[in-house]
Amino acid sequence: MKILADILSATVMFAVPLLMVALGGMFSERSGVINLALDGVMIIGALVSCLTLRAFNLSGWGPAHPQLAMFLAILIAAFSGMVFSNLLGIAAINFKGNQTITGTALNMFAPAFSIVLSWAIQGQGQTTITLPTWLRMTQATFGLTPSENPGFWETFIFKSLYMTTIVCVILLLLSIFVLYRTRLGLRLRACGEHPQAADSVGINVYKMRAIGVNISGFLGGIGGLAYTIAAGSGFQSTVAGYGFLALAVMIFGNWNPVRILGASLFFALFKVVGAYSGSIPFLPTFSGIKNSQYIYQCIPYAVTMIVLIFTSKRSKAPLAEGIPYDKGQR
Repeated sequence: MKILADILSATVMFAVPLLMVALGGMFSERSGVINLALDGVMIIGALVSCLTLRAFNLSGWGPAHPQLAMFLAILIAAFSGMVFSNLLGIAAINFKGNQTITGTALNMFAPAFSIVLSWAIQGQGQTTITLPTWLRMTQATFGLTPSENPGFWETFIFKSLYMTTIVCVILLLLSIFVLYRTRLGLRLRACGEHPQAADSVGINVYKMRAIGVNISGFLGGIGGLAYTIAAGSGFQSTVAGYGFLALAVMIFGNWNPVRILGASLFFALFKVVGAYSGSIPFLPTFSGIKNSQYIYQCIPYAVTMIVLIFTSKRSKAPLAEGIPYDKGQR
């Protein structure tokens, strides 16, 4: 039961960055802009927030106020991701640039910039930004006394509980409400489906698409910090392609927040199975194969391709996504 609790707890932890980034991509594409720069947005969000946490830790203020420091880091990750995503917004919305090329360029820029800034602050060759040890929320955070032999629920809830998980749940509920229960959500969806029709009734398509891109950066930046926490080895100027995996989650979830939640848990489970493969007794060990551990580590990406092959025909993307809006075109 303990290994099951560990796997489920880790699944939730790895699902959080997938969910956040996929929701961000959903808002952007629902408004009509394809955000292929999600990988870069995650890197920038993680970079700035991890440097902030490092500064809090060195000053001593972070260990004294761990959850407040964590909350501020989440806000900084969101803001930095939003600022970076505006580079895509300016190119794609204002200058009507090719969104695929722009997103690819930003993905190439982000890790290089991250390495340069990390070296400038920490010293030549010091790329890894180590995370403080006080980030996790424990029983003591809630005024509870931890037991010596934690049971299933205690292990499941508290082993991998961070504020990013709580924020993720709140933002998921807020995303569902905004997208389907507000005027803003209706206008965003209209601009992604038929921008000319939206413009004809007085909706500012450029403004709505800019809002979609900003929301995408906001959520993607948080996803970058959440991924770094889940990986557990500190920030190393990469998110291991999680931004692209989040795009697959978004497509598998058919641009629907609830389905994206299910897809995030599905893909995260395979990610965790790869990480815990040595501890799961019923899995083959492939002991006769050199570096056999990589077989399970590639499972999430293999599953991604297989799932997309069988589900892509049923996916219904916003009709106008990726098409620059021309006000004079009807």
